Formats: sequence, structure tokens, C-alpha cells
Amino acid sequence: MKQPNKCLSGISAILLLTFTISSCATNMNFATSTVVPSAEGSVKVDRDDNGNYNLNLKVKRLADPKRLQPAKSMYIVWLQTENDGIKNLGQLKSITGFFTDAQTASLHTTTPFKPKQIFITAEDDASISNPGSQVVMTTK
Repeated sequence: MKQPNKCLSGISAILLLTFTISSCATNMNFATSTVVPSAEGSVKVDRDDNGNYNLNLKVKRLADPKRLQPAKSMYIVWLQTENDGIKNLGQLKSITGFFTDAQTASLHTTTPFKPKQIFITAEDDASISNPGSQVVMTTK
């Protein structure tokens, strides 16, 4: 009779661990853009063992920034934090290749700042410290 209890305890522990690991990830979806209405995207946020936040952002059907009005050179991803203001996370890079859609872009990064909101702007300079006024997409 002790064997079934051990088995049940082991299964319970595995289920609890699986639930704990899967509940740590958060998905943030981007709202429909008024600048590029066909664009869709999401950000998966995971917390690592060091307390940092891993962000995996993917966007589909985002128009070339040179086609915007006014035209820009690139897209920059920004993080609105709980207490530390707005941070430049980097340039959104298009994924190109034989089997990929040229309108797909992604950014994978790690930050110590807790995400409150993530947004994308069209810019001419990747090293800026404050976002411009042309917000293309923002999480809900």
C-alpha cells in the first residue's frame, strides 16, 4: 500500500513543478497598430534564476520603416518599467532567408527591469535614449 502513495506523491510533485514553471511565463500581445494595421506581435516574458527578465519578441507583417510617413530607418523596441522609466531594448531586426517571410522580425534580450509595457517606435538612430513620437505598436 505504500507503493501507490509514493507514486501519487511523485506525480503530484511533477505536476506542481510543471505548473510552477509554466506559470512563470507571461505573454503580452501588441494591440492593433494604427500606423501598420496588418502587423501582429507578442512578447513572451520569463524570469530567470538571477531575477532578470528574458524577453522574446516576435512581430509579423511589419512594413519597412522607409515606407512610413514620415519615412524612418529602423524600428526600436522600448520597455516601460514599473519604477525605472523607459529603456531602449534595441533595434528590431528582420528575419530574412530562403524559407522566411521578409516581414517577420524578432528581438531576444534580457533585462533586470520588470516590464510594465513594451512598445515599438520608428526611428533614424538606434542609440537614442528617449523614444520619438512615431509609436508603431504597443502591448495592451
